[in-house]
Amino acid sequence: MNAATTRATALADVAAWDREHDVVVVGHGGAGACAAIEAVRAGADTLVLEKQTRGGGSSAVSTGVVYFGGGTRVQKACGFDDSVEEMTKFVRLAAGREADDDKVRLFCDNSVEHFDWLVDLGVDFKDSYVAGKTTHPFDDSCLFYSGNELVHPFKEQATPAPRGHKVAREGEAGGYFMEPILQATEAVGATILNECGAERAIVDDAGRVVGVVARQGDSVLNIKARRGVILCAGGFIDNKEMVAKHATDLLIANWNCSDGFDDGSGILLGAGAGGELRNMHEGLALNAYYPPDGHLKGILVDRNGQRFINEDAYLGRTTDAMIFKAGGHAYLIVDDELFGQTQAFHKLAAVEETFEELEKALEMPEGELVHTIEVYNRNAERGEDPLHNKSPDYCRPLSAPPYAAIDCTSAGCIYGMLTLGGLATRASGEVLTQDGDEISGLYAAGRNTAGLCLEGRTYASGMSLGDVTFFGRLAGRSAAAAAPWE
Repeated sequence: MNAATTRATALADVAAWDREHDVVVVGHGGAGACAAIEAVRAGADTLVLEKQTRGGGSSAVSTGVVYFGGGTRVQKACGFDDSVEEMTKFVRLAAGREADDDKVRLFCDNSVEHFDWLVDLGVDFKDSYVAGKTTHPFDDSCLFYSGNELVHPFKEQATPAPRGHKVAREGEAGGYFMEPILQATEAVGATILNECGAERAIVDDAGRVVGVVARQGDSVLNIKARRGVILCAGGFIDNKEMVAKHATDLLIANWNCSDGFDDGSGILLGAGAGGELRNMHEGLALNAYYPPDGHLKGILVDRNGQRFINEDAYLGRTTDAMIFKAGGHAYLIVDDELFGQTQAFHKLAAVEETFEELEKALEMPEGELVHTIEVYNRNAERGEDPLHNKSPDYCRPLSAPPYAAIDCTSAGCIYGMLTLGGLATRASGEVLTQDGDEISGLYAAGRNTAGLCLEGRTYASGMSLGDVTFFGRLAGRSAAAAAPWE
């Protein structure tokens, strides 16, 4: 779908309606499913349009980590005392410099309620904690530090607590997370049309969205939405034309964190109805050089042998630095005792017995890597990192040869990416125009929006699933409560 095909259709050009419902939800991933459940529970006759053969979306191919805090059942069972106040401080930092305070406040104030809501649907979280730095628990354990909570400068501004909650299944468990939610969508009585994608909004003379034009196979359907349309059709990382136009820096990605259908269609549909686009240049990049967490005791350097980030930071922060500070040309330097295979199967760029030989093998300026390591080792002996403030837990001299340079370049390993920009919305889901006015009858949630977290460099794992499911619920309630247009 391109921008030309998203221009809204005038109500006057609709000869007849093929279907009529109170609420029409576009997309049956995490946001769409939760929106539909809440809309039905609020009394709205709800239709869900899903372009694939079954729902799940990109949420179903995620790790299955959701960001909760403020005192969930799991946190309490594992002995962690977290408060809404401290969670709010951290989430405001994690959301980025342009954080929407209303979204942050609502997300944190209602976090425990949202955890309980998902559990009531059948999402299973085990009362267990995983220590150490990891991208997600690889067994069926649940709780872990999923972002920069323990990292400078975040730990000085908000009391750390583990808030990443992974569904109780081994490995990457997004499918297990989504399955009870999809089943709940059907159980509450929402009507679901699979292999049916929305192509354009239908608007009346006053600019109210009154339905959508959808395509199912060879059939074009005019679908009336008496109360509202909710756009939940994912981001735009799979649309290279949109990425090139709005977020050129994200083209460095060589692995899309998506189900293959994050084509921006919902965003373009909303823009065609007058919605403002925000934060379209931002994304989350992920280069998983840990676990093993011993790699955090190594150092990341650029092509000139210079450090540029505290290595114990969350992947979104370190990978952002790899792109914008190192130009996509980074190496992780470790010694023999630290080296281990990564989940992303990073390759070795060089292995040598001395730092001088390693520097030469990497074709770095003479003396630069050697000097960097000498300074780092001298400070690490004292458990210090005055240049980048890495935690003393990970400050250890590199002194056990041979020494390896793990290839963290964008050309040599996996750089995963998802987009963080989309339609401007209120926390309650209403899509906004450039002037900040609500577009009557149009709502959005999930990656169709500029949502809770606006910067990859401050992101924490679980923010996206937390965002899409929680704000999907709010959008569903808002649309169901709207007055019908006729």
